[in-house]
Amino acid sequence: MRMTLALAGGTALLGAGIGAATLANAEPTPSPTAPSTSSSASTAPDGRGVDRDHHGPGAKDSTLAKSLAEKLGLEEDVVSEALQAAREANRPEKPADGEKAERPDPAEQRAALAKTLAEKLGVDEAKVTTALTEIDEARQAERTAELKSRLDQAVSDGTLTRAEADAVLKAAEAGLIQAGGGPRR
Repeated sequence: MRMTLALAGGTALLGAGIGAATLANAEPTPSPTAPSTSSSASTAPDGRGVDRDHHGPGAKDSTLAKSLAEKLGLEEDVVSEALQAAREANRPEKPADGEKAERPDPAEQRAALAKTLAEKLGVDEAKVTTALTEIDEARQAERTAELKSRLDQAVSDGTLTRAEADAVLKAAEAGLIQAGGGPRR
């Protein structure tokens, strides 16, 4: 009985911490009558972040293209074209009407992307895979640092206790929750 209560309490504490972190993480909704004149970008190295200057899927690929070009020693426009072609070549097929789409395996997608990019760029596949891995690791480190900063601020503001913030960070580092860059839109 005590074990069940302890587990339920721990789960509730973790849930409260995650909920509070999400609230602490929320960005204010901009007023529709007050357009922003500032232009700030916050994009992760692999392009899966928020790009406030350029919206849409192209913004993600342009950031990835830039990072890959730097790592591979190639021109960004060449990598950008190859990336666009690789994404198109490896796009999952749409399911037939009435069928449910299956989510592709991310590791298989990444391997296919690396292979296609290597072919299109004339670069060794292992070099492309290494570059993509380094970009992903840098992005994850950046997201974790951003989460830690937001959690520290929530503790400073009194929104979370240090124990709650530490629990949320531990869960993110363990891959139980996403250390994303804010609420999904």
